[in-house]
Amino acid sequence: MTEVLSYSTAFMLGLLGGVHCVGMCGGIMSALSFSVPQTKRNNRTLLPILLSYNFGRLLSYATVGALIGALIGGTTWLLQDAGPQLAFALRIFSGVMLIIMGLYVARWWLGLSYLESAGGKLWQYLQPIGKRLMPVTSPSRAILLGMVWGWLPCGLVYSVAIWASSAANWQHSALIMVCFGLGTLPVMLVTGHLAIKLKTFVQSRQTQAISASLIILFGVWTIAGAYIYASPDANHQEHMTNHQEHTTEHQGHMPKMNNHDTQLEKHHEHHDM
Repeated sequence: MTEVLSYSTAFMLGLLGGVHCVGMCGGIMSALSFSVPQTKRNNRTLLPILLSYNFGRLLSYATVGALIGALIGGTTWLLQDAGPQLAFALRIFSGVMLIIMGLYVARWWLGLSYLESAGGKLWQYLQPIGKRLMPVTSPSRAILLGMVWGWLPCGLVYSVAIWASSAANWQHSALIMVCFGLGTLPVMLVTGHLAIKLKTFVQSRQTQAISASLIILFGVWTIAGAYIYASPDANHQEHMTNHQEHTTEHQGHMPKMNNHDTQLEKHHEHHDM
């Protein structure tokens, strides 16, 4: 249940942040379109390149999620003695990040924009690689460009990656990032009148407020769940449940032993006769 909510929330964050993505990646999307000769510029030739670029972008998001998830997961494994405390801290951290991203989506607080400056130094090394891939003349080249451009400094992407790391599992973290990337696709790919209507809907204050409220509620629920899970009553209940499961499993073997003894008795009786 929690994983489904995480994936749905990530998709919602991507959809609502898609307008921001257009602002960040709009130039490269236009460049991809103009890289095709004007005489051959139509949906049949443009769509494979645009889809390939976004596929590469999703690959980079998945890579970020997998790396950061593996890092936190490995740290959790090394600190097994502090397992309950670390799990509690990760839940709290996850809830706080959700609340912050909800505030960002609704434009009630834009503090995440400061994260973009943190990735500026890395982007200085990656941007020249992206420029060397231009102009894009094939889908394979577009995939490579998307894999580079996925590391473009973006406060929302970074915050989702930080939130995904709280899963402490490389697969789960990677899937969260992929769902976020899928959420950005509608705004990135649609054109014409449909694009205007979609962007108007996404930028609506009512849409942003409702979606942000749901994300914030999920964050509050995550934090509350951390405290409930860490309470003595919850730990006692978990211990009792494990004890009952062990007892039931032990009892499940008893009939087999009795049946075996009965068969032995019958065998001895037959032998005596």
